[in-house]
Amino acid sequence: MIHYHGMPITPTTAAAKAVFSGHAFVSFRYPEQLGIVLEVAQSFAIDNGAFSAWRSGAPITDWNPFYEWVSELHRCPAFDFAVIPDVIDGDESANDALVAEWPWRVRAPWVGAPVWHLHESLERLERLALAWPRVCLGSSGTYAQIGTPRWWTRMAEAMDVVCDRAGRPVCKLHGLRMLDPEVFSRFPFASADSTNIAQNVGIDSAWRGTYTPASKEARAQVMRERIESRQSLTFWERVAAPIQCGLFGDAA
Repeated sequence: MIHYHGMPITPTTAAAKAVFSGHAFVSFRYPEQLGIVLEVAQSFAIDNGAFSAWRSGAPITDWNPFYEWVSELHRCPAFDFAVIPDVIDGDESANDALVAEWPWRVRAPWVGAPVWHLHESLERLERLALAWPRVCLGSSGTYAQIGTPRWWTRMAEAMDVVCDRAGRPVCKLHGLRMLDPEVFSRFPFASADSTNIAQNVGIDSAWRGTYTPASKEARAQVMRERIESRQSLTFWERVAAPIQCGLFGDAA
């Protein structure tokens, strides 16, 4: 499984430590550390920035600048995929329309990955999984809070749909904001992302004790090692899920 660490991370020296020879998740909304990623990361994926824009109260309506940005970046050797634009808490027709207008939908489907939102129908998930090489799973609606009993139940329903009888996913699955070991280790993900390091590397009160790392760069390395010490499942197996999870409380 690929562990993508969300950018930007402050300071830039800590950002470099967090993704050196690793994997970065660069948002269209916050692209300022793309240069660092291209210089030191093994690979990177691109987030469309829809969640951050939606949360700020100004959802994106014109996606042409994003398409132009992907057009410039998708031929970079380290590029993995871009998250196809989506409408957070939108209806299925609105999200299907954005998938249909994706410029690389026919000639290079590997460039983009559509988002299935947990509040959407399982029928749409099945349709996307059979049509695309990778599908992103996004927490939304009544399932917006990752780790609740309702969320675990919905994710189990999704895995039952997208995996065959042997527990093998029919396409690669990416967990949006799901790079918590207690989450991704319970699903057959190909990849997942979060801003755990970005959110917590600078919170001094979270780092106490005799063996507290002396610098933010060291903190980034500690967090990355702890996160990447776990892997996702190879095969889906429905088991009892924990009631609560959260390594560092990622919410971005």
